Amino acid sequence: MSPRSLTPRNDAAPSKAEAPGGPLPGFTCGLDATLKLISGKWKPLILYFLAQGGPTRYGELRRAIRDVSDKVLIQQLKELEADDLVKRTDYQEVPPRVDYALTPLGYSLARSLVPLCTWGTENMAEVTRLFAQREAAARKA
Repeated sequence: MSPRSLTPRNDAAPSKAEAPGGPLPGFTCGLDATLKLISGKWKPLILYFLAQGGPTRYGELRRAIRDVSDKVLIQQLKELEADDLVKRTDYQEVPPRVDYALTPLGYSLARSLVPLCTWGTENMAEVTRLFAQREAAARKA
């Protein structure tokens, strides 16, 4: 199934992505814009875990997102903050206390990830099988 078949197309509509003020600069479509915001292996998971419940301390995120290095987690949190998806609150206390929460824009993006989470849960056995197949083929090569 091609991406074009996923959404109805009005042949009279312009081919470039349109925002309320006109074409989106530098994006081929809305999906392209979204993917540029969440590019990075860990950003969707950061958004997902922050959406689970209120402000979250760094250590909680680090434990929830297994296998991510501190350097990468900090970098991706900074990028999400720069993109106004995450708000960092530093309480200026000793010992230091910092937490992260979604902005309204970040929360709306996190909500859009729910169908992907559902799909992954419903198809986990098949996805596991596909990755095992891929790994076996790579070992043979």
